[in-house]
Amino acid sequence: MSTATTAQEQSMIEPGADRPMHHAREAHAHETEHQHHSPTPIGFWIYLMSDCIIFGTLFATYAVLGYSYAGGPSPADLFEPSFVAWETGLLLFSSITFGLAMLQADKRNVNGALMWLSVTAAFGLGFIAMEIYEFNHLIHIGAGPDRSAFLSAFFALVGTHGLHVTGGLIWLFTLMVQIKTHGLTPANNQRLGTLSMFWHFLDLVWIGVFSFVYLVRLV
Repeated sequence: MSTATTAQEQSMIEPGADRPMHHAREAHAHETEHQHHSPTPIGFWIYLMSDCIIFGTLFATYAVLGYSYAGGPSPADLFEPSFVAWETGLLLFSSITFGLAMLQADKRNVNGALMWLSVTAAFGLGFIAMEIYEFNHLIHIGAGPDRSAFLSAFFALVGTHGLHVTGGLIWLFTLMVQIKTHGLTPANNQRLGTLSMFWHFLDLVWIGVFSFVYLVRLV
């Protein structure tokens, strides 16, 4: 009788006793899944903040040295408004096409996402090609970074942005290979969202460069 009672009591207690642990496991799994799908890891935000400091310092340096021509050429003598406008258009359109790629990724359309990422890469490569041509032309006519403080600040600011775009293109091509190979997995979606923020950040920086370095000095 005592044995039967004990077994009956255990059968009444055991199902409920496991519930707190079961809920804890569900909560942990949900938290882990949420962290895995987060497109904004804290490390990347720290990196973006450090980039803001770097570009802020370069903008401040240009503001101080931008009128120190040392008897050399000024912005009006060097920059062509139409050339800079085309250069800016390429980068801005690349931001739009990246947004279209993100929309295709949300629809789980691998081919559509890769197509728009390819267009984004083409615009980015065009931008870098124009920037290299501009730098080569300036150095060829004797307006290199060692000509004046203005040109030193110009090459440092614009060149740093160009290096970031180049790094973004390498990241983009690498991610395209991963998506082609493994598809739009949660990890690749996270990487795509992170790269999207980085690319749009570079667009915002270039708008500042275009306005502060080119447009203001040419008006």
